[in-house]
Amino acid sequence: MKRFALLFAILISCSSENQQVQFDFSTRFEHSNGTETSTYKEVISFYEHLAEAYEAVKIISIGDTDSGRPLHLVTLNPDADFDFQHIRKNKRIMLINNGIHPGESDGIDATMLLFRDLVQGKINMPEATVLVTIPVYNIGGSLNRNSTTRTNQNGPKSYGFRGNARNYDLNRDFIKNDTKNAKTFAKIFHLVQPDVFIDNHVSNGADYQYTLTHLFTQHNKLGGELGTFLHEALRPQLEQKLSEQNWDITPYVNVFNRTPDNGFSQFMDTPRYSTGYTSLWNTLGMMVETHMLKPYKQRVEGTYEIMKTMIEITETEGPKISELRQNAFKAYQSTMTYPIQWTIDTTQSSTLQFKGYEGEMIESEITGMQRLKYDRNKAFTKPIKYQDFMKSQLDVTIPKAYIIPQGWWNVIELLELNNVEMTPMDKDSTISVTSYRIKDFETRKQAYEGHYPHYNTQVVSSTEKVAFRKGDFIVFTDQYSLRYLVETLEPQAQDSFFSWNFFDTILQQKEGFSPYVWEDKALQLLKQNPKLQIEFNLKKTYDKDFAENWYAQLDWLHKKSEHYESAHLQYPIYRLD
Repeated sequence: MKRFALLFAILISCSSENQQVQFDFSTRFEHSNGTETSTYKEVISFYEHLAEAYEAVKIISIGDTDSGRPLHLVTLNPDADFDFQHIRKNKRIMLINNGIHPGESDGIDATMLLFRDLVQGKINMPEATVLVTIPVYNIGGSLNRNSTTRTNQNGPKSYGFRGNARNYDLNRDFIKNDTKNAKTFAKIFHLVQPDVFIDNHVSNGADYQYTLTHLFTQHNKLGGELGTFLHEALRPQLEQKLSEQNWDITPYVNVFNRTPDNGFSQFMDTPRYSTGYTSLWNTLGMMVETHMLKPYKQRVEGTYEIMKTMIEITETEGPKISELRQNAFKAYQSTMTYPIQWTIDTTQSSTLQFKGYEGEMIESEITGMQRLKYDRNKAFTKPIKYQDFMKSQLDVTIPKAYIIPQGWWNVIELLELNNVEMTPMDKDSTISVTSYRIKDFETRKQAYEGHYPHYNTQVVSSTEKVAFRKGDFIVFTDQYSLRYLVETLEPQAQDSFFSWNFFDTILQQKEGFSPYVWEDKALQLLKQNPKLQIEFNLKKTYDKDFAENWYAQLDWLHKKSEHYESAHLQYPIYRLD
């Protein structure tokens, strides 16, 4: 019996020791000599096997997506500790997002190689940085595999589609959360609470010599010492380290249908984008943008190197990153104002020694008009102007709290999703608040990501006493989610909930008038209000269109009367200043 038990133990031991050998951790990318990318099924199977073979890796399914399949989260920690609350006490966390645009598959393959090489000891395992990846974020797009939709891209042979299962561009959905994908991302983000965030992409713009470009979150918008660190320390270190490995990199070339010779500006990542969203919690964010026309093998290898280098920097600068992030939270909680609209600061700029190709406008053989043509036989390196400084063009004072009537459950649900602390009122109350009325706005004429967003919004504020009901929510701004609150609840913010049509019902007047009835009541209104009569006469005198439009005149008077509904254009979120 003892012999049998010993034999059984030996067999189990051998099986365990040989377990790693049973899995082939080479990828489709490697088997094809860098011309193909793994399918969604292959990607998940790869990580499942990696987790089975190495205790430093764990894969879990988490949340829903529009495709009907869950997202996966893969964590790499040599300590085999996968409790993020515990990890944060001693280590930094880097979150890598892949396949948000599945046709831009470079990061999918590069991250598989990175995780494998780390656990197999081919490259040094980070000691103070835990890696977390979403292997494929846009599952629906990844399953919609084809070889034609990336018109400008040089490989791989087949890939996924940009739109998700409901044809949303997921890199425009981080604030509005129209998709299950975005809602699950929020869940993941607040679970992980990364210090550093990388989102892997492929560019679609000009032609130039670089394989790699970076798109860091805009440093002025990130703000304070953390933004300065990003601009003056982290980015230069990344560029220098990659240059030493013969990987030149430049900022994302933000031009369209023109050469970058005359310079370009930094892309402004508002909170609809991944790095704009993550920056609301003071996470250092970067999009990797490889160049679409470079060979696929070269692009994947470059993505691998940039992620490896960011890990090295995070290892070295980890304590500084933690300190600056904590200071940033404290700084925003003590400041009085917050910037909600940005523009290029033309008084400041940087100079890039840019490696490009000469381009010229020539006659198109198709249209007969001018078209852009690059000549790769005419490479150049020359200084160009890079406008990477932004300034606020609209600040708001940060209120003590916002008050949200419970009827706006769609807003409340998103705040809950983003771990916003809210206090329901325990009784009906009348409170003096700052109230906004929408004075003016413009709306996009074409659909954009399932919406017709508003912009150039103007408001009129006033102090009023408003009756609130038991169950309405008070949301104090002295909390971890301060930036998220201001960016979403201030209607003039560039990616506010108002801008994304959450409150469009207030823009439609619900009650009106029949002219034949209102004529008589309007006449009585003017007789009883001499000052209103004078104002009415002056408007007709100096506003020709108004004077010639009888309905506009009656409508103007109706809006001056007690019959005009108070809900029309009344922004339903209130400020407690």
